[in-house]
Amino acid sequence: MENLVERYLAAWNETDAGARAKAVAELWAEDGAYTDPLAAVTGHEAIAAVIAGAQGMFPGMVFTPGEVFETHHNVARFTWHLGAPGAEPIVVGFDVAELAEDGRIQRVLGFLDKVPA
Repeated sequence: MENLVERYLAAWNETDAGARAKAVAELWAEDGAYTDPLAAVTGHEAIAAVIAGAQGMFPGMVFTPGEVFETHHNVARFTWHLGAPGAEPIVVGFDVAELAEDGRIQRVLGFLDKVPA
């Protein structure tokens, strides 16, 4: 759990499609799911496609960890920021990740706390 957010955000920041697919496969269970206000998908290919879509919407922006990270049992909750490197974030989110028995992500429920107008 200790490096979950680091690995998770690295997958969201990976711009190379092949490397991103590998990162998603290493991080999520085969039937892993991702749900936020804009997407509800299951499986590695669909999750990688959502990440690619976010990168297309916000070119040159990077995801960084926020201030909150807590865990219990097989669940983690954490905040993240999206913005230009070194600048004020334009998007702030809050995710809850449930891990499978093998330590990979089974499900992420994402919330958007701050979005561009």
